[in-house]
Amino acid sequence: MIFYFLMTPIILFINMLLLIAVCNALCILVFLPILLVKWRRFYSKKREERQQTGTVIGIFHPYCNAGGGGERVLWVAVQAIQNKYPDVHIAIYTGDLDADPEKILSRTEKTFNVKLQPNIEFIYLHGRKWVEASTYPYFTLLGQSLGSVCLGIEALNNLTPDIYIDTMGYAFTYPLFKYIGGCRVGTYTHYPTISTDMLKYVYKRRAAYNNHRIIARNPLLSGAKFVYYKLFARVSIKLYASEQTFRKTKISLHTNSYFIDRTFQLYGLVGSCAEIVIVNSSWTEDHINTIWKCPMKTHRVYPPCSVEHLTELPLNEEKDDYVRIVAIAQYRPEKNHPLMLRALFELRSILREEVWEKVKLICIGSCRDAEDERRVKDMQDLAKHLALDNNVEFKLNVPYSELVSEMQRGIIGLHTMWNEHFGIVVVECMAAGLIMVAHNSGGPRADIIETRAGSVTGFLAEDEVEYAKVLASIIQMHPTERHAIRVAARSSVNRFSCQIFEKEFLRAIEPFFRSKQE
Repeated sequence: MIFYFLMTPIILFINMLLLIAVCNALCILVFLPILLVKWRRFYSKKREERQQTGTVIGIFHPYCNAGGGGERVLWVAVQAIQNKYPDVHIAIYTGDLDADPEKILSRTEKTFNVKLQPNIEFIYLHGRKWVEASTYPYFTLLGQSLGSVCLGIEALNNLTPDIYIDTMGYAFTYPLFKYIGGCRVGTYTHYPTISTDMLKYVYKRRAAYNNHRIIARNPLLSGAKFVYYKLFARVSIKLYASEQTFRKTKISLHTNSYFIDRTFQLYGLVGSCAEIVIVNSSWTEDHINTIWKCPMKTHRVYPPCSVEHLTELPLNEEKDDYVRIVAIAQYRPEKNHPLMLRALFELRSILREEVWEKVKLICIGSCRDAEDERRVKDMQDLAKHLALDNNVEFKLNVPYSELVSEMQRGIIGLHTMWNEHFGIVVVECMAAGLIMVAHNSGGPRADIIETRAGSVTGFLAEDEVEYAKVLASIIQMHPTERHAIRVAARSSVNRFSCQIFEKEFLRAIEPFFRSKQE
């Protein structure tokens, strides 16, 4: 009797657990599929009731008015679709609530020299804050990814397209539009949300714009973040074992034995939902194919660069007294403007004073918001702190004509972003006749700049000391040697032209339209 009395609560507890398990199983196996079917029918009905006729393409680009390289890709792609398929209705999902359609199209023509047909519909999204990094001080990647689903639901509610193309890398929206919205899904991916290079930064405990110093200095926090990144990506330790860093070290995290066998495939799973995957560089292609496991449907299409117009400009005769170094980059943290200023500070210690007085760094870039403007102010303060204020000039949101004028007047181009996924500005500066010095990583190293003797088209560096030494060597070169590099650089950029981009982009997305016609 006592034994039965003691066992009764245990039996009741076990029964309760079994009941909860059965309920969860019923929800997953019965109610969730029913909910998904009803949800899909709802959007199918919305598609039938929409006002737009013919094929509707929805392009997801919440920052379409930002004026960066990603926006150039967006608008040249839109122009290509308009030219090839004039009857297609194009809708842009944007969060730029402060810009009306006329303002956006006007800025596009002014900034990129791209003139579009006005029959573009803009679907304004009010929940863009859910994909902004500032909303998530911690677990930023996870927060932005889940936030993109919320923003995607708002987009899908406002307009249900036939074809959905993401041009900003919000992979978590793909299953939403594919399985619930019933759309064909494509993507132009500029960079993977998680890459093996990001994991190495965390593993080595190095501070970066996406790896806070507090985390970088704390082994426990770095270890936790490493696990978090690995949970987020579809990557196994076996992949890292093939890389030099991981061949020479041993992972000390206790949980890694689990990841050796199987890593949670969250990012890879949602990314593989895209039917057509377009990537912008060899670097991005390697990482996407590693994580998404989709080489057969991946197309490498280099971004459109204005090389046709720029290569026709006359080369700078170097008659100006100043040595003008032109740095073109949006004022975002990953562009690493402080490295430019630190490199210039190091350069001062190498050059003779009379030569240094002729050096001028021209920083040109666009500002998206008040945070970017504050970042510019910080850079101006840093320039004063380093006693560089007489040698540095900041230019914000300049028109395309002024941008071209500055490139014509310059001799050297400077680019400091680590793992730049491609580097449109690197290509365009080379086309304009600048000798480029870019970071020794990502697209500039893999696809753009050649440094082998006899075929040099530019230079690569990693830290301020290397940058300073390269800049000094270029400044001290004989003009004939500089001229040879500039000519070689110009000759190498035709493969990145707008015409080739349009041709390859249309070829990649052609199956979407072929199936519609059939």
